[in-house]
Amino acid sequence: MKEVVVYTDGACSRNPGPGGWAAVLKYGEHIKEISGGERHTTNQRMEITAAVEALKTLKEPCKVTLHSDSAYVVNCFKQKWYVNWQKNGWRNSKGDAVQNRDLWEALIAAMEPHKVDMKKVKGHAGVAWNERCDELARAAIPK
Repeated sequence: MKEVVVYTDGACSRNPGPGGWAAVLKYGEHIKEISGGERHTTNQRMEITAAVEALKTLKEPCKVTLHSDSAYVVNCFKQKWYVNWQKNGWRNSKGDAVQNRDLWEALIAAMEPHKVDMKKVKGHAGVAWNERCDELARAAIPK
């Protein structure tokens, strides 16, 4: 399997409000930057969207190290929240409907062909590729 390193980020000018997402995919010396935005969204939706779109970009099954500054995204998989959500009919531990279910389902599906290792990176801490994603996500916010 090819080994791909991915950095993702999401941004909102208000929360909710217009938002942007971005990802940087690195394979060897090759670097691909992708981004997009929505007129009305939340920061969390943009964080998940960045991961979904990054994985959908891959053309074959890969070993992926996905870096995100979103504890929400990373913890969902590190702590396997999604397993209980699915078991409980997409209800959280309080019995409430899981927010962003559509995107969680899309992310689970996008991860399926790959071996994905989620890594938490500290946001706005000088991590070059995370800073680049932040820049791209902010630039993608619709005006």
